[in-house]
Amino acid sequence: HRMNTEAGGYFNLGDIYEKIQYPKSNQRKIVYLNSDYIDQPEAKSFLAHEFMHLITVNQKNTLRGVNEEVWLNEARAEYVPTLLGHDDVYKGSNLERRVNNFLSNPSHSLTEWLNRKEDYGVVNLFTQYLVDHYGVEILVDSLNSDKVGIESINYALAKNNFKEDFSQIFSDWVVAVLVNDCDLGEKYCYLNENLNELRITPVFYYFPQTETVLSTQHSTNYWEANWYRFFGGEKYFILEFNGDSVVEFEVPYLLCNFENSCSVGSLPLDQSQRGEIVISDFKAKYSSLTIMPFIKSKTIGFNGRENSFSFLLEASTQKELEKEDDEELMEELLAEIEELKSQIAFYQQRINEILAQRGELTFCQGLENNLYFGIRNNAEVRCLQEFLKAQGPEIYPQGLVTGNFLSLTQEAVIRFQEKYAQEILSPWELGQGTGYVGSTTRAKINQILGK
Repeated sequence: HRMNTEAGGYFNLGDIYEKIQYPKSNQRKIVYLNSDYIDQPEAKSFLAHEFMHLITVNQKNTLRGVNEEVWLNEARAEYVPTLLGHDDVYKGSNLERRVNNFLSNPSHSLTEWLNRKEDYGVVNLFTQYLVDHYGVEILVDSLNSDKVGIESINYALAKNNFKEDFSQIFSDWVVAVLVNDCDLGEKYCYLNENLNELRITPVFYYFPQTETVLSTQHSTNYWEANWYRFFGGEKYFILEFNGDSVVEFEVPYLLCNFENSCSVGSLPLDQSQRGEIVISDFKAKYSSLTIMPFIKSKTIGFNGRENSFSFLLEASTQKELEKEDDEELMEELLAEIEELKSQIAFYQQRINEILAQRGELTFCQGLENNLYFGIRNNAEVRCLQEFLKAQGPEIYPQGLVTGNFLSLTQEAVIRFQEKYAQEILSPWELGQGTGYVGSTTRAKINQILGK
């Protein structure tokens, strides 16, 4: 029937119910097509799209009693015209239209569905990439499961023995739509020949040949890609990322030299969603750095508008790093290490107290003497064994407390020494544990015991 010119068709979920449940129901498994396009090539793609919605409702709602999230429902429907060959001729195809929709606003959330053209563009282009590299079985298996959204994709990936999860694939896709170059890596390009030329244009920040500082704040949504490219500047380039700590960010980056040889990395972030990258010889060696932050913490419950979250980028270029700043940073880090050590000692002491109350650590409060293989019926050996047992099965799987220092105890000591090799073995320039409880081993045990 006739409908808005922008619409190719639609599917009405209410039609699957009886009129007593939904008075406007046509009580049919039915799809609707725009009669204005009935004699146009697009009609086949519109029919395929809407028919996929009908299949989804049957598989999810009727058979499994769950509602598929809108973005993935649309993603499968958007891919079906390609699956059936309707996009083989690119000119005038649904795929060409979706590429244009995507390029008009590539920084648009994959999972927030507002029924806009860019919604269709991003789900189509992501799904093209997903199927290119992981096969249409991912869409099939996610459809034929009682899970929905991202969880169903992760289920299908595991079922098909892929090591990647949705987050890793999204990160790779963010790089792929920037470079679309298989030479950079097999996952950083499209395999569909109609998409060989697809590339987004990042936001550019140029630094003049002087020491410069840039600070810029942005907002973003869950699973929304962002691209920021920095170039120019001085010898050292420093980028600080500061994201909203109530969500979890991922920040892949692309670093390219003047021979157009690039490498992909990921900016490490702490629990506060802060991270820093320092690049030396930036001016001489590298043509650009592109960062691509996105939020990955939410994986379920996408069915409409979502909240946005902010992140701050602070970038600077310098001729030389300020030594005072380096020394100050080192002092702060060393102070934090000492604070962490004291906290570890405190909590280990509390653990020992609890174990003692439960009868699992009876009297071991510290070691005064060196201990070694062959000692029998010794109170300090019993103390050592209780301590090793409290460290868990990865250190002392047998957990025997006998007072006899024999092979099982010696092996446990070796595991403990190698776990804390930097403090126990390195002072003696040893590469592996000895099983001898000497001064550095006793010192680490006593530290953990809070003595």
